[in-house]
Amino acid sequence: MAALSWPQTGPVFRSSTAIRFAQCDPAGIVFYPQYLLLFQSLVEDWFNQALHYPYAQMLGPERTGLPIVHLACDFRAIARMGDAVQLELAVQRLGSRSLNLALRCVGDDGDVRVVAQQVLVFTSLDSHEAICIPAAIQTRIARWMAGECFP
Repeated sequence: MAALSWPQTGPVFRSSTAIRFAQCDPAGIVFYPQYLLLFQSLVEDWFNQALHYPYAQMLGPERTGLPIVHLACDFRAIARMGDAVQLELAVQRLGSRSLNLALRCVGDDGDVRVVAQQVLVFTSLDSHEAICIPAAIQTRIARWMAGECFP
């Protein structure tokens, strides 16, 4: 099985955080499913801070979901309670209904802890069927991928 790779080009959204007690197992290292929660928070932060599109608005009033339909992870090194880490997000592909993301967690020492790839599909929260990416979101993602910033 080949190791997951990180995109070499394109913008990267970054968010710093500290590993907390609640994210660790009795050995004091991150319990691996916690990375999925960290990455979900990163996606929400990307919508809110980089795309300037409120994630809560998309799910709430707009009734648009964004579930993961495919996930792959490589766990490369441990992170311990108290470690400062950088979470990173890059768009690998923007489709008409789906979004392929590369995500990773990097320690302050520069060592990569986890690399993940996700495929997310936009859905109607009423019918639970796949839908086209709403135009306002598609435009913002495309502009972000082109390096544009939002006010």
